[in-house]
Amino acid sequence: MRPAWGVATGALGVSASAVLIDLSGTAPGTASFFRCLFALPPLALLAGAERARAGPLDRTAVVRAVLAGVLFAGDSLLWTQAIGEVGAGLSTVLVNLQVVIVPVIAWLVDREPVSRRYFAAVTLVLPGVVLAAGVLGGATGTAPVAGAVHASLAALCYSGFLFLLRRGGQDGRTRQPYLVVTAAAMIASLVAGALGYGLDLAPGWAAAGWLLVVAVCGQVVGWLLVAEGSPRLPSHAGAVLLLLTPVGAVVLGALVLGERPSPVQLLGCGLVLAGAVVTARR
Repeated sequence: MRPAWGVATGALGVSASAVLIDLSGTAPGTASFFRCLFALPPLALLAGAERARAGPLDRTAVVRAVLAGVLFAGDSLLWTQAIGEVGAGLSTVLVNLQVVIVPVIAWLVDREPVSRRYFAAVTLVLPGVVLAAGVLGGATGTAPVAGAVHASLAALCYSGFLFLLRRGGQDGRTRQPYLVVTAAAMIASLVAGALGYGLDLAPGWAAAGWLLVVAVCGQVVGWLLVAEGSPRLPSHAGAVLLLLTPVGAVVLGALVLGERPSPVQLLGCGLVLAGAVVTARR
């Protein structure tokens, strides 16, 4: 039960990230860069203690963590872009298409068989994305269709990140690879921000304060708990617990930001979450 409670707590911590980033009012590159930068000092202390106890990472683990970090940066940049287009709650729901995408990655990489339940879930999720984006009417947000596209692309990056993150913790060392993940994500965000995703190295004290809270709640506490707990859980259990993230984001978006998705979009969210549950259940 301890890893399960850890993943659940981490998922709820991550759920606040979308609302906090929206409150910061920063561009995707700025938000992604600073949330990683602020998280590095405490993660370095934790990783140093783990290195002294369990030894350093080998080259394969470092390369895998760097790749996971680049994917995390892609997820963070695209998802932050979607927050302003379709809302904090809906963007987080759509990013959790990962529950449907990860089994495909596992099939391609590990030849893990795909069950018939997975195909049933796809028939729920794909219409759900269309409805949540407001393609058929009832759209809310500044650019709901673009937001749905960005959030779906973020889900692809997110899925690869989760797949590699879970693999990286199989030997019991989770803090060192996660430090490498965060450092690689920071560098990738810096480059992407300079190339067009918006980068302000002096965003102001208020914005920096919100991003510091994102780093503590989401990057350090939230994702570190997920990184430590998910390798010790069955994959379906971890996937279900991570659904607390979109649920929490929708609730916080309504309470803090006053977001009011249309009934059509809420129906789409429900279909996405239902498909995720169908996929993740035994």
